[in-house]
Amino acid sequence: MASIKRQNFETNSKGVEIFWKSWLPREGTATKAALFFCHGYGDTCTFFFEGVAKRIAAAGYAVYAMDYPGFGLSYGLHGYISSFDGMVDHVIEQYARIRGRADVRELPHFLLGQSMGGAVALKVHLKQPKEWDGVLLVAPMCKISEDVTPPAPVLKALSILSCLLPEAKLFPQKDIGDLGFRDPVKRKLCEYNAISYNDQMRLRTAVELLKATKDIESQLEKICSPLLILHGAADQVTDPHVSEFLYEKANTEDKTLKLYEGAYHSILEGEPDDRISTAINDIITWLDSHC
Repeated sequence: MASIKRQNFETNSKGVEIFWKSWLPREGTATKAALFFCHGYGDTCTFFFEGVAKRIAAAGYAVYAMDYPGFGLSYGLHGYISSFDGMVDHVIEQYARIRGRADVRELPHFLLGQSMGGAVALKVHLKQPKEWDGVLLVAPMCKISEDVTPPAPVLKALSILSCLLPEAKLFPQKDIGDLGFRDPVKRKLCEYNAISYNDQMRLRTAVELLKATKDIESQLEKICSPLLILHGAADQVTDPHVSEFLYEKANTEDKTLKLYEGAYHSILEGEPDDRISTAINDIITWLDSHC
């Protein structure tokens, strides 16, 4: 029997309508833990993550995911992040509501963050260091690769311009989809993800992402949760060497780093099927060992 899927729209304390979904183990199966997903930039908690969530739920985990304001089906200007910390606070509030439910409250609670969602998950952990039983990161955005960012003088000019035109789609960038997906067939599927954000990055969004990575980079030694980091060794979007640095600096003895030789950025959706299965199985195996 398939896992149980539910989806909801819920208005939070700031008056923002948030879309969230859950995938639960099939009826009659004991739930081992709850896993809370933080998606990447331009992405959504649906589409590609749907298949990942179903496999993790089938292994006995309750999986919860939400779209940030301005992304996917949640309310807000599409692709716009006015404040990265503000976005993180939306995530904390929504997941606190779910974690407080009777059927979730007594379970172990884990965070899973992919790409920009890795930065979101780390910021959530840094704000709530005692409230999570583990953090799982997939190609985390602790530093954005220089291959996809403009030179420093241009960045400075764009930062100033973002104060005048914060919503403008003017930030120069390479096609992250081509850099992220190694499998061309799966890259083609991106065209059908109608609620993803694929336009040029908005100026304030770019500035907030860069600020967030610098802030996380300065606090790596405060990360104290059990930690799993998965990263493609050939990633040109987020630097795998920074994941190695994160692994070294994290203030926990319970930490695991897995680098996948030849893999690109999107290791849960953009790789050949066998590599995707390996990465998902590595997530499930790590969760099993921590429940």
